[in-house]
Amino acid sequence: MDIGTAKPDAETLSRIPHHLVNIIDYSENFSVGDFCTRADEAVKGIVQRGNLPVLSGGTAFYLKSWLMGMPATPASNPQIRAALELHWSDKSEEELKRELELIDPVSAGRIGRGDRYRMLRALEVHMQSGRPLSSYNIPDTPRDDYQVLSIGLNRERSELYRRINQRVEKMFEEGLAEEVAALINQGALREHPGMKAIGYREWFREPGEPVPDAVEVKELIARNTRRYAKRQITFFTSLPDVHWFDASQKSNFPGRINSLIDDFLKK
Repeated sequence: MDIGTAKPDAETLSRIPHHLVNIIDYSENFSVGDFCTRADEAVKGIVQRGNLPVLSGGTAFYLKSWLMGMPATPASNPQIRAALELHWSDKSEEELKRELELIDPVSAGRIGRGDRYRMLRALEVHMQSGRPLSSYNIPDTPRDDYQVLSIGLNRERSELYRRINQRVEKMFEEGLAEEVAALINQGALREHPGMKAIGYREWFREPGEPVPDAVEVKELIARNTRRYAKRQITFFTSLPDVHWFDASQKSNFPGRINSLIDDFLKK
């Protein structure tokens, strides 16, 4: 899943060490808790080597959860989870979504279409605690075991959307259609967690529906990415103490960011 996830290319990876890249298979689930655990391990190792860790997003919810700490939701119960999966195995995602809307409409609104894993997790939390998952808030103060400098890059909305459309075009030029075809030939299914990501889920259809053509898929990926970016912007603005920079001011903001980092490292 190199192209659809916009992984750093080989040249970038050779210059700058990256972590949490190529760590799981598309058929495996990977939760925000998994991310925080692995990110903590990576950050600890980087600091011990005398280097500066950089967490780059990406998904604002994952970054916020690492920065502020995880909500105090009950740990997953294998027995309850297995019972839920069995009960809902022959039911549609629409039925599952309707059930979740009855007990936790906030989570139902947050969880994307087709994300069966997170919907079942929300039902599991409700069964264990009697409380909706959405009632467990992320702590509102940053963790105190690290000093963190938060830097955000902003763009005017129309410019951001133009760049998104351009990026999708480039993904197709680099062979996204062929990458997805190869994954499907290897056994990837629409139910697999990795295939629910934007750039991959658009290639799948319900049984009996016509196979989508590349033009339709390209438009869907661009649209879904723009919508995702809009939600992410809202979430990123909720992060505390962020130093925001206008990324379109190329002649000015890199130097200001370097000065900010220099001052931070002197503390």
